[in-house]
Amino acid sequence: MTAPWTLPGRKIVLRDWKLEDVEPWAQWMEPGHAWQEFDGPYFPPPDAETIAAGRGRLEHGLRTNDWPMPRANLPICLRDSDRMIGRVSWYWRERETEWRSLGIDIYDPAYWRCGIGYEALGLWTDYLLDAVPDARRLDLATWSGNTPMVRLAEKLGFVEEARFRKARVVRGEEYDSLGFGVLREEWQTRYPNGFTAQFG
Repeated sequence: MTAPWTLPGRKIVLRDWKLEDVEPWAQWMEPGHAWQEFDGPYFPPPDAETIAAGRGRLEHGLRTNDWPMPRANLPICLRDSDRMIGRVSWYWRERETEWRSLGIDIYDPAYWRCGIGYEALGLWTDYLLDAVPDARRLDLATWSGNTPMVRLAEKLGFVEEARFRKARVVRGEEYDSLGFGVLREEWQTRYPNGFTAQFG
């Protein structure tokens, strides 16, 4: 059992999942949403079985309150209403060196280009570097057609470290696959008092 966890920002809060998040999450996973045009559109969309499995994992976590540390993913919720509008996550690149890759999705396009992604990914990066003292770096992968993600990574201080030319094909067009990374010391130099300190 783990204690409820939350990290408030200025506009949003990252917190543990609640029962009322499950159905909206499942609906956002259904094909046809605008966010899916940017998040790995070169992969097939989740099918009904995959969505059901994800729902099952969330419901199990809610029944048992058995969430991992550090958290593997968290909903992004509006601070004023607690409504879930997206998700942050991470996955292993290499366990032996505590190398993780980050992910972020803002499902509701009403909250694009208004600083929500910057705040959420900044909070998430801060959290993971604090929660995993042995982590030397964090990174994220995207593609050259996802210009909002590229700009977000650069704004936060992530550095382009890899470019695989013409590695992705989206709607018949060729794009580069991109890798961005930030070292612990780079993040700490950029945000010496933590990411949230800039909000005052």
